Amino acid sequence: MEVLASRVLLRTRDPQRLQAFYRDRLGLAVAREYPGGMVFHAGNGLIEVPGHMSEDATSSAGAVLWLQVRDMGAAEKELREAGVDIVREARTEPWGLIEMHVADPDDRTIIVVEIPADHPLRTDTR
Repeated sequence: MEVLASRVLLRTRDPQRLQAFYRDRLGLAVAREYPGGMVFHAGNGLIEVPGHMSEDATSSAGAVLWLQVRDMGAAEKELREAGVDIVREARTEPWGLIEMHVADPDDRTIIVVEIPADHPLRTDTR
């Protein structure tokens, strides 16, 4: 599987509090904001605090690994051949990304993502 980019998603019951901590306390630069969520630059990586996943957060906030791939079909085939269980089949989300969920041996969610060619993450070059 060819991984093009990755980020860590930190789920929490209070996204605004956690976003403020990373932005204001740690001083991380904001890479991107979207309704309810914020993505921060963290050296060569990214940290995202999503608001839309707060209902699923446990009292001790969990982490999710986000892996961008070039071709979801090829990635899914490769993962299945490697014996990786697909927790949630690939589907196009309301925000336009194609996402599939798998889990690591510790049951940590890994979101495999394909960004379609016409998605703003590809077309907006600001």
